[in-house]
Amino acid sequence: MEFLDSAFMQRALLAAVLVGITAPAIGIYLVQRRQALMGDGIGHVAMTGVGLGFLLSTSPVWMAMAVSVVGVVIMELIRWYGKTRGDIALAMLFYGGMAGGVMLINLAPGGSTANLQSYLFGSLSTVSQSDLVAICVLAGFVALVTIGLRRQLFAVSQDEEFARVTGLPVRVLNLLVAVTAAATVTVAMRVVGLLLVSALMVVPVAAAQQLTRSFAATFAIAVAIGVTTTLGGTITNYYVEIPPGATIVLLTIAAFIVFSLIATPLARRRARAAANSAGDPAECAIPGRIPGQAGAEV
Repeated sequence: MEFLDSAFMQRALLAAVLVGITAPAIGIYLVQRRQALMGDGIGHVAMTGVGLGFLLSTSPVWMAMAVSVVGVVIMELIRWYGKTRGDIALAMLFYGGMAGGVMLINLAPGGSTANLQSYLFGSLSTVSQSDLVAICVLAGFVALVTIGLRRQLFAVSQDEEFARVTGLPVRVLNLLVAVTAAATVTVAMRVVGLLLVSALMVVPVAAAQQLTRSFAATFAIAVAIGVTTTLGGTITNYYVEIPPGATIVLLTIAAFIVFSLIATPLARRRARAAANSAGDPAECAIPGRIPGQAGAEV
């Protein structure tokens, strides 16, 4: 446990835990809405914010957050009002964000694409105290939204039309999900990187869904997978010189494979139990009667 004595590892572990919680917490709503790759698109847009931060000599984290929020608002507007060419507009936004980030960082004094590496693929050893403060603030916002508004967000993610009929502000909630996803990408970019963050938002949720269909259980298991893999990747990076972001994502995919292997025999066992239950003589009792209690109405 000597790694706990290092100040940079203390910051890295705290950042890893926060990312492990927040990424699956918002990812469950994106998966439900069939927007699993939204995090990847936001990551492309956030690169412009990182480049702008270097150019203006300000915090790349906060600039990435600001640009990401503008980007997701544009994405939602395209989704609401875009017609047949909406997908083309989104593609231009995503790749324009990446190109803008590369261009801006090269225009910055002493800047080069090498400065982007820690943001593209994560670099736990470079997480500063100011970065950690920003990550804590944004993670608090994400947790507040995803847990405090879970019922409303679930309703909108499950069926927008039904949510609208019940009186929920669907467009406001959709925009809130998008902004929360942008905050999550910003939180995670120092740990797993902008290009890999989408995997941490989606794969733990997909793994949890192999074992359960309950929203609450899926949420809890996905967050547990996220925290376990981010901590595992961070600690592994301390002892072995390997990229932390790639390690975390590969551990997450390994968890998905393990859960899938466990889910297969469980599904067969449940199917056999259901078949046996269907053949139970008790199921053939007179309708309206409880077996073994003659005359008792259901």
